[in-house]
Parts: sequence; structure tokens; C-alpha cells
Amino acid sequence: MSGSHERGISHGVMEADGAYNWHAKVPAGGAQLALRFLEQAVANITFNGPANRIVIADYGSSQGKNSLAPMRIAIKGLRARLGPECPIFVVHIDQAMNDFNTLFDVLHSDPDRYCSDDPNIFPSAIGRSFYENVFPQEHVDLGWSSYAAVWLSRIPALIPDHFIAHRALGRVREAFESQAALDWQRFLALRATELRVGGRLVVVLPGLNDDGVSGFENLMDNANAVLEEMVEDGTIQSDERKRMVLGAYPRRRSDLLVPFQPSNQFRGLTVECIDLSVLPDFAWTDYERDKNQHALAVKHAQFFRAVFIPSLACALDGRAASDSAFADRFQDGLERRLAGQEPQPMHSFVQTIVLSKCST
Repeated sequence: MSGSHERGISHGVMEADGAYNWHAKVPAGGAQLALRFLEQAVANITFNGPANRIVIADYGSSQGKNSLAPMRIAIKGLRARLGPECPIFVVHIDQAMNDFNTLFDVLHSDPDRYCSDDPNIFPSAIGRSFYENVFPQEHVDLGWSSYAAVWLSRIPALIPDHFIAHRALGRVREAFESQAALDWQRFLALRATELRVGGRLVVVLPGLNDDGVSGFENLMDNANAVLEEMVEDGTIQSDERKRMVLGAYPRRRSDLLVPFQPSNQFRGLTVECIDLSVLPDFAWTDYERDKNQHALAVKHAQFFRAVFIPSLACALDGRAASDSAFADRFQDGLERRLAGQEPQPMHSFVQTIVLSKCST
């Protein structure tokens, strides 16, 4: 994921120091829904020739916590097929500015780490966007990407009066739609080159249902209102606010399938499975139990801060993108707005697509 070259319109990475690991329950839940598809994908891998080493690519690892369960599932399935001696290389990929210190700490010390009792597991990381070549040709046996390919390679335009693409209209909306289509094809083309024949790629994305609903609309609209309040009270400048854009683009099932039409193939990749699931809001489950509206507001605000604030903060003039004063003031405002409204769940949609490499 690389930002636009235009000043002030760029991506940030997730909030550092483990904040994303703590508060990104939505991506973790989406990945959990996809584990059954990952398990089947591992069972379906065809090893053409002797399997004397296996490479698993985790495209978009962030700080690592949400990768542990998928990697354990994949390793368990591969071990059942190949035995204990085959070396398995697990490579985590994210932008160079990612919080790799936290990722390596997770891999070293987390009680759920996937390599604690297997001497033939070899984890590593690559600091590079997955919109570039990451591996040599036909190098990867299994690819996994969860909640990462929703991010565009660049932000094509500013969005009047909002910061998310699905609130844009006219030519601005068309620019995002075009960029999303190009990026999805580029992501697939690069993975097709890197994947071995017989390999599998599992991509998990926050999605839209057939009506174009993501489930995040209420949270995003309230966040937008908080940014306007921050302009009014002088916390941020009007020009800074106008440059704040999220380069995330949830897709419909039909968007994901476009490159594979009409033959169900794209660059040697074939669609093996595609699924749209509903992801329940875990914070809402807690609210239904304890009726603590303030706690619900805090959890939703913390999620927004950990995942999205670094990208919005890239637009700040003369301040570091990690400016904690901006993040603190925003979180306070979002908590206040959410706590003062009728509580709403944030049930969302998850797209999972499983691809097989059938030819070079």
C-alpha cells in the first residue's frame, strides 16, 4: 500500500505500539469467519514435485496478532500432509513504515505464537507494499491476505464534505471506483506471478452487501461530524480537514469477480470459492449483556482510532502524523457523540475469495 505523491493525500499505517493488535477486533473477527475456507484451501494445495520446503505469504500482516490463528491453521494442515520435517517459511508483508517491532515481539513472545513448539517453522518479514513484486516467480505455496487489500495503492481524489469513498458523488466516486478496479487487478496479477501452480490464495476483505451497505456508515458519519467540530473549535485547520481521505474501498462480490469474467480465470488464477458473511459486532454483544452505552462508545471509538486515525493524521500541517493530541481530541469527540445517541450495532460484511493457481 503506497500513498499518492500529492502532498497531504496519503495512507498512514495502523496506530503503533500494539494499539491495532488491542483494538482491531473487527479484522480479527473477519479473519475468524474465513478460517474454514483457509483450512480447505490448505487441503486442496497440489504439490507439483517434491515438497521440500513450503512458503506461506501473509500479505498485509500489520502488527501480527491477527495473523497468529490463520498461520496456526495453515501450519497444522500442512504438517498433516507433509510431516514434521518439511521446513515451512512464514513471511509477513506490510509497508516499510509498519510497526514491525510489535510484530516481531508478537512472534517471539505471544502465548498463541505459531512457532513455539515447531523447530522447522521459520518466520520473517518484508517491508514492502503488496502492490509491488514481493517474491520471485512461482515462489509461494499459500497466500493469505486479511483486511488489507481493501486499501488502495493511491488516493485518486479529495472527497468533498467527507473522507470515505462511498460518500463521494459523480466524478470523485468514479475515480475511486476506477482506482479500486485497477488495484484489485494489480494485486491479483502480482499474486498470480508469485504463486506456484497448484497453490492457493485466500483473500478476506471488509465488503459491501448487494445493496452497497458496509455496516460502518453510522460510525463513519459520526467521525466526519467530529472532524467538522474540530475545525470549528480550531483544533485542526479547514485545509487540513479537506485533505483527510481514507484510501479504503470495500467491494461487492461482483467487483471481486470482474477480472475473472467470462471464463472464471485471470492470469492462471481460478475462483474456487467466494463467500459473503455477516460479522457480528462484538462490542454490541457486550452492550446487550451489560447495557453500558459508554463502554460501547469507547470500543467503537478505539477501533476507529487504531485503524483509521493514522491515515487522517497524514493531512496535518507541520505536525507528525502520530500527533497524539489530534488522536486524543478526536477520540474524545467520537466517544461523546456516540454515547449521546441511540446505541447502534456495527454489524459488518466480510468477503472471502479463494483462488487456485491452475497454470503459468
